[in-house]
Amino acid sequence: MQWTDEAIVLSVKPHGETAALVDLLTRSHGRHMALVHGGRSRRLRPVLQTGNHVDVTWKARLSEHLGHATIELRRGYAAEAMDDAARLAGLTSMAALARHLPERDPHPNLYEVTLFVLSFLDDQTVWPALYVRWELAFLEELGFGLDLSACVATGANDDLVYVSPKSGRAVSASAGEPYKDRLLPLPAFLTRARQGGATAADIAAGLALSAHFLETRVMSPLGLPLPEIRRRLPGLLLGL
Repeated sequence: MQWTDEAIVLSVKPHGETAALVDLLTRSHGRHMALVHGGRSRRLRPVLQTGNHVDVTWKARLSEHLGHATIELRRGYAAEAMDDAARLAGLTSMAALARHLPERDPHPNLYEVTLFVLSFLDDQTVWPALYVRWELAFLEELGFGLDLSACVATGANDDLVYVSPKSGRAVSASAGEPYKDRLLPLPAFLTRARQGGATAADIAAGLALSAHFLETRVMSPLGLPLPEIRRRLPGLLLGL
């Protein structure tokens, strides 16, 4: 069996003396593991870096086998982010979270969003807000999407400023006022009424919002903490 696809490298582990075991998020075949012969060679080490955009040809005798892959570089996002700790943390955090996707289950929409965010990592004014949206898209792909379209209490779609930490649904300012200490802030850039760019406070609120649902709906049921690099991201990005 054989297929060819494009992919984003999620992780790389040594295997034997010269090979590498790679975890890939492919466009059409989902998250896929593969063995790369010579993956630890001088030629392939720069290619097999977390976050890189690659072309992959996968081969195996049977579809359920691990298989082996040949990989060629499309764009080296890892090298481009290496000189900025926050950018590198954003790239690494996306990869760490994406490794919790079910193996071989296609997620073409999330793949496109991931590639889109990677392409803007060199623009500090844009990528932090895109990263927050990526985490919300990730939750959506796993079946834990938030409903930020209307107030859960009134059905109105204006003046949405909170999110219920239990239901993941938006709450308006008036409906949430008596319970505001128990609600999560909803940054304006995630609502339909957004105007202008996201502020540092918006990004902080967005990261806190998505982190809450990543922890409670994805990581905690698995008995795992939020990836360390994701826990460090607000501090690297915003000094929090």
